[in-house]
Amino acid sequence: MLRRLSTLAVVVLASSVFLVSQESKLTAPGHYLFAWTGDAEKHGNDFLAVIDADPKSPTYGRLVTTLPTDQKTTLVHHTEYTMPESGMLFANDHDAGRTFIFDVRDGLHPKIAASFSDMAGYMHPHSYLRLPNGHVLVTFQHSHQEMKADSLGRTGGLVEIDDAAKVIRSASSADPAFLHALLTPYSLVILPELDRVVSTNSSMDDENVFRGVTYQVWRLSDLKLLKTAYLDEGEDHYGQVSPEEPRRGPDGAIYVQTLACGLERITGVDTDQPKSQLVYSFPTSYCGVPTIVGHYLVQSVTYLHSLIVLDITNGTKPVEVSRIKFADGFYPHWTGWDNKTGRIVVSSSGLGTPGLYMLKLNEKNGSLTLDEAFHDADGKPGFNFADREWPHGWKGSGRPHGVVFSR
Repeated sequence: MLRRLSTLAVVVLASSVFLVSQESKLTAPGHYLFAWTGDAEKHGNDFLAVIDADPKSPTYGRLVTTLPTDQKTTLVHHTEYTMPESGMLFANDHDAGRTFIFDVRDGLHPKIAASFSDMAGYMHPHSYLRLPNGHVLVTFQHSHQEMKADSLGRTGGLVEIDDAAKVIRSASSADPAFLHALLTPYSLVILPELDRVVSTNSSMDDENVFRGVTYQVWRLSDLKLLKTAYLDEGEDHYGQVSPEEPRRGPDGAIYVQTLACGLERITGVDTDQPKSQLVYSFPTSYCGVPTIVGHYLVQSVTYLHSLIVLDITNGTKPVEVSRIKFADGFYPHWTGWDNKTGRIVVSSSGLGTPGLYMLKLNEKNGSLTLDEAFHDADGKPGFNFADREWPHGWKGSGRPHGVVFSR
């Protein structure tokens, strides 16, 4: 009996050493990808998945840990687009109207620092951009003042919040010159040197999704709304519909992706007469979150199962220089750039197989290649969120949305 116990003790000790050894590989200081994830079936809760994003790591592409929340999944949606210096990452479940602030300074042991819902009379936060002072400027889609029994209203606002979820200031998107227009702020870009903010108006409500056709210019110093303007219809009278993601280009112009797969170029935002021009239309409709790297714009085109790269050196005449197609079951949506490793991540939309891929961008010619070294335990390129057991004790298919690299 003693011999059996001794043998068992040796086995347990050896197993413990092996597990510690394996764990040490994953807990060594490194580079991480934070994937904001919900239950694809909407029975479980939202959680943050941490994935090894260090190409030199032997566990590159493997799941490191997860951090569950108490929020039952309704619609896991936006995070910040890049990791802030503070390491306090904002992420929302949009339909729940709730935002979490994650402390991810220690990527191996992320924590929930705070959460919030309605702020300063506004509800349904959507996008987050950092101000020079480190605070976050948040777009809120709707205003309490306009809420009705059958409608969330046509206007929202911008709210400045610090990392402790304290409101600093706010401003309404309502414009008396556009009384009947849909003015629900979607996303924004901040231009400190011009004392400007440019926001887009697009609805997250299915019944209003095609009503957004405007953008707004604000003065950053006091959040005064300076201008509401229509986007250029172009020759197809369609490409301007549902403007979503504004990005500043290398030429200083603001490039706006639309859900209708148009690319609008806005100039003169520091003047009384800003101008929008539809400079490109991607084939098909339903385009997702773009990324600009140098003079290349990388666009996810959902129904083509592809990423398309445009050269925007001449901003008025973008030129396609490359594209990469995924399997038909993968519908790309969110993209994000990693300065540290020179890679782009793309996550799936709410359709098809839930997952993400890592790609390399050739910054000389704009070509994209799949990083096959980034893979999960199954050895297949990418990370599969479908039907797996997660470290926090839940089993099921996760649905990722916003994904952000550590600094």
